[in-house]
Amino acid sequence: MKKDTNIIYNKSYNITTFGCQMNEHDSETLAGMLEELGYVEKPNRKEVDIAIINTCSVRENADKRFFGTLGQLKKIKEERPETVVAVCGCMMQQQHIIDTLKAKYPWVDLVFGTHNIHQFPELLANILNERSKIVDIRDDGGDIIEGLPAKRMYPFKAYVNIMYGCNNYCTYCIVPYTRGRERSRQPENIVNEVKTLADSGVKEITLLGQNVNSYGSSSGFSRDFADLIYMLNDTDGIERIRFMTSHPKDLSDKLIQAFKECNKLCNCIHLPVQSGSTKILSRMNRKYSKEDYLLLIRKLRSAVPEIAITTDIITGFPGETEEDFDETMDLVEQVRFDSAFTFLYSIRKGTPAEKYTEQVPEAVKHERFNRLVDRLNEISLEINRSYEGRTVFVLAEGQSKTNPRTITGRTKTGKLVNFKGPLKLAGQIVPVRITEGRTFSLFGEVIEEKYR
Repeated sequence: MKKDTNIIYNKSYNITTFGCQMNEHDSETLAGMLEELGYVEKPNRKEVDIAIINTCSVRENADKRFFGTLGQLKKIKEERPETVVAVCGCMMQQQHIIDTLKAKYPWVDLVFGTHNIHQFPELLANILNERSKIVDIRDDGGDIIEGLPAKRMYPFKAYVNIMYGCNNYCTYCIVPYTRGRERSRQPENIVNEVKTLADSGVKEITLLGQNVNSYGSSSGFSRDFADLIYMLNDTDGIERIRFMTSHPKDLSDKLIQAFKECNKLCNCIHLPVQSGSTKILSRMNRKYSKEDYLLLIRKLRSAVPEIAITTDIITGFPGETEEDFDETMDLVEQVRFDSAFTFLYSIRKGTPAEKYTEQVPEAVKHERFNRLVDRLNEISLEINRSYEGRTVFVLAEGQSKTNPRTITGRTKTGKLVNFKGPLKLAGQIVPVRITEGRTFSLFGEVIEEKYR
């Protein structure tokens, strides 16, 4: 990225982010660009010079939250017309959203998408110089731009994009249309970035991609995702490696073996199943069956018996019968997920499932959703209570948002742990004895005064 030499002083920004870790990392990049230009972050968007909303198009709820937040900015724009309002992210890659913005939200100054985030400083400069509105959406991701700055949320852990886009075209999902086709970064560039992060004090990295398991396949690389894990496992200074998200159809035996052999690879995996019905999985274009998924679970637990497995599940997909939902509940009983993100199916404009005629009534969706969540929470509580009395190593992240006297952090299995301790522990890996397991987190006490 070409840096703007016209540094701006005493200017501020605020970024509101909806969606997944990919969006969070995009927002870190936007923040890095702004800070290179001399802007400083402020928590209150009412007081800033630039207010940015980074959008998500995966769920209907994210759409509603975006438009609600955008509506709040109208009053700010009326009181402070010089404030720049910018919107970006996945929703901006959909023409009907652009049409809505033009018709109903004229106070928006800048609209850009997922493929030209690297051009944000240039777009912003044009807005400030010309004082005219800009809509700049690209349909193609083009070449991957390396070396973009980022303002990380934590100095000791970082997101690392290894690929962009998606080739799977699940019938319910808009992501391939908003993020484009798969494009993988060169492994050498990823390794060099991780080494630089390690030199700056980062201990934990999370590798990001819409489907990390297919890393390199569309780019013709000789090294696959498992090879990349082995390469990064040798990086001095990095102590933990995580990744998101993993598609079951591409989870290889080689990657499962990496869980066993790579000491820095955290023993947890997010493996979205979406449904336990093979019929529904076929309608979703997931390209695996219930039996295929259960076989993967057996292989993972054979390699790493204590691996934590989390997932995504959709209820009420078009055509889902009570028998199909029973198959999902049966799968939940067999796998016993540590936790799950659960969703009511919502129609995404532009996806094949939008045209499916067998839509499930909302009341039925909600009833199934509640049954599913209740059972998942029971299992999560049972698993978390099994941690009581055990000692786990926690990467302390900092002060809890709900209790100022409590430190929060995560285990290698991804469990959220709360414990009392000084703020100086942030960024350190500390041994904690678990005293209580709750549905969504663990509570414990530090058992040593010496930390590594």
